[in-house]
Amino acid sequence: MLMATSRNALEQIRRDIEAHVGKPVRLRANRGRRKVMEAEGVIEKTYPKVFVIRLDKNSAIKRLSYTYADVLTETVELVIDDSRVGVVNL
Repeated sequence: MLMATSRNALEQIRRDIEAHVGKPVRLRANRGRRKVMEAEGVIEKTYPKVFVIRLDKNSAIKRLSYTYADVLTETVELVIDDSRVGVVNL
């Protein structure tokens, strides 16, 4: 039951992110050991297991990819128009 619930949650997150492809997004990612990266960019593309964010031009890193599980576990937070994307109520 738990496996099916998490699979449905990942599918819901994937659909939510796919609906915002091409839109500006604020990203907050936990990089471990109290390191948190904050950046702004655009959701560039979604794939079956990951999604890609193209960062603003002033960043040394051009693109970042994350899994939908990163959003589910709140390792990555995406904010579009002051609302969090991918929030799932289990």
